[in-house]
Formats: sequence, structure tokens, C-alpha cells
Amino acid sequence: MVAIVDAKWSVFVKVAELGSLTHAATALNVPQSAISRQIGTLERECGTRLFRRTGRGVVLSDFGQQIFPGIKALMAQADQLCDEIQTSSGEPLGEVRVGVLPSAVHDFAGVLYRSAASRFPKVRLHLTEGSSVQLEDWLNQGRLDLSLLLREDDIERPGEPTLRKISLSLISPQADPLTRHGRVRFEQLTGLPLVVPAEPHLLRARLNALAVQRQIKLNIAVEADSIELQKELVAAGAGYGIIALSRAAQNSNEPLSAAVITDPELARRVVLSTTLLRPHTLAVRAVSGLIEEVFPTVL
Repeated sequence: MVAIVDAKWSVFVKVAELGSLTHAATALNVPQSAISRQIGTLERECGTRLFRRTGRGVVLSDFGQQIFPGIKALMAQADQLCDEIQTSSGEPLGEVRVGVLPSAVHDFAGVLYRSAASRFPKVRLHLTEGSSVQLEDWLNQGRLDLSLLLREDDIERPGEPTLRKISLSLISPQADPLTRHGRVRFEQLTGLPLVVPAEPHLLRARLNALAVQRQIKLNIAVEADSIELQKELVAAGAGYGIIALSRAAQNSNEPLSAAVITDPELARRVVLSTTLLRPHTLAVRAVSGLIEEVFPTVL
């Protein structure tokens, strides 16, 4: 049992799941040379190849495929046993890696840290900022335990609670008459110079599909891939932005005006997703519950 749960087998499982020595090195935060050495050591100990190299990375050899399910099951048992030993007192402890959307950094990250430090002093938070697409990719690679993600649809997914539903708004300089009434119909976007993310982007795809459906011509004036960039360009007179405003942003003193888009209303959901590639420890469950509690109060 001791040999089976050796750290080298954790590397084997990670490489097999990600299909790449480079991705495994990134996920485990170690040099790729260390990954190669450990896989080489395992192959010498087994007396045969565990992986075959391809143009895109590596795949399991026939022998690797044969032993992978058993190794993965044993690793999961070992992780669970380790968590049970560490948390036998009922107190969460250990590292929890959390992905945070750029729009949530200012209002949410500090609150989460303070709340976690107060309630779970033995839990170490590792926060990572990224776009929804990046965060979901890192979650699928096992680099994160939990992450905030954006969903542009209303499809509820098992184990992915919705933290908040936010309506999209058209933003403009404060003096613009189009946004002064607080609401604007989607058809009124026809011909407006828009400041929106570049393709591929979930919002951009949604706007394009809706424009085709409503037979509207969208005028993309500038492409900007962050909310802060979009707001700066709108304030500079480059055009109109389409963003989801938090309650804090709605009550701020920024030199911008916002109008909720209607007919149809455009809304997106902020959800909390959990990886399937890392142990679902007591610490992860505790932080997950804390995020569900705290996030709706600050964003």
C-alpha cells in the first residue's frame, strides 16, 4: 500500500488525466523535468512503458490503461483517508484553491478571505483570477478546487449552484440620453458603436445569435476583453458597453450611466463549480458553503 500511494503515482494519475507532461507540471506547480524524471522512475520500476508520446502530448500505453483504474481508486482512497485523519477533530484544514472572476475581485475576494480566516483558521486559501473560460479550463485540469463561473443560459447543472443572476446593462457616459431612463430595448442597439469582447466569447456569441434572430445589425466599434477596459473606453467616448453591473458598481460614483437591456432581458448567472479531479475534502466543502453564503451579499 505504501508503494502504491507514493507521490510518483500521483504524478502518473495527473499525467494520465491531462494527457500532457506540461499540463501536469503546471497543475502540480513543479518543473516539467521533475515530472519526466518521476515517470521515468516508475517505468523502470514497472519494467515497461506507461505512456506513449503523440503529437499532442502523451497517452497511456496498454499496460498504463490496465493499471490506471486501480491506481486512481487507491489514490482516491488514500486522499480520503488522509482527509479523515487530518479532520478527525471536525475542523476543516488544508489548502483550498478558488478561482475568482475579475468582476468579483474588488468586492468579493477580501470578504471571502476575512470570513474564511475567521471561521476556518486552519484553511489556507489560494485565490486565482481569470476569465470564466480560463477558470473552467483550470477547474477541468484539476488546478482549482472551486471556481466562480459565468453561465449565459438558464440550464441548471447538478452540483453547480447559482450564486446570483445579474441583468446585463448598456453603459454610456453620464450625459447620454439613451441610458438616462434606466432601461433600453435590445432593438435600440441597432447601429450603436459597441465596445464588446472579441470572439470567441460567451457574451459575444450570445449577442450575435440574438442579433440574427431579431434581424438587427450590430456595429462593433472596439473590442476589449475586460470589464475595466470596456468601462474606460466607454468613458473616453469610444461607444457603448454591455456589462453585468454588481450592486456596488451600480451605487458607485463612476462617470458612467447604465440602462438595463430589455425585450428581451439579457441576464447571466454566476455559479460555483467544483472540480472532479481533486479530493472533495472537508476544507473544500466548508469553503464552498461559505462562498454560497457570502457571495450573494456582496455582489
